[in-house]
Amino acid sequence: VQLQASGGGLVQAGGSLKLSCVASGSIFSIDPMGWYRQAPGKQREMVATITSGGSTNYDDSVKGRFTISRDNAKNTVYLEMNSLKPEDAAVYYCYLVGGTWPRPNVRKTYWGQGTQVTVSS
Repeated sequence: VQLQASGGGLVQAGGSLKLSCVASGSIFSIDPMGWYRQAPGKQREMVATITSGGSTNYDDSVKGRFTISRDNAKNTVYLEMNSLKPEDAAVYYCYLVGGTWPRPNVRKTYWGQGTQVTVSS
């Protein structure tokens, strides 16, 4: 299973970015998918998660500004980020929890490689 994240970059404060993460490989029952981020010198923190049924959860710091969505048919999760602040700058990591052949009921967490988001003030 591989997760490929994209969409990061440099943006001015108040701007927007949309991250995408595509999962490839034989993986079953992907639930949930989501995004974490890690800024220099800080621990990795949850940003947003989404279940296969569409239920979402956000860190308080991004509520009302970020929107997570997913395309189950494409095994893809998105993170639309608006009104970006300098404190949003970090490496953003996508993840999912799912099972793989030949033991699809054994669920594991898989991580993408990270995409850098830089916000200038």
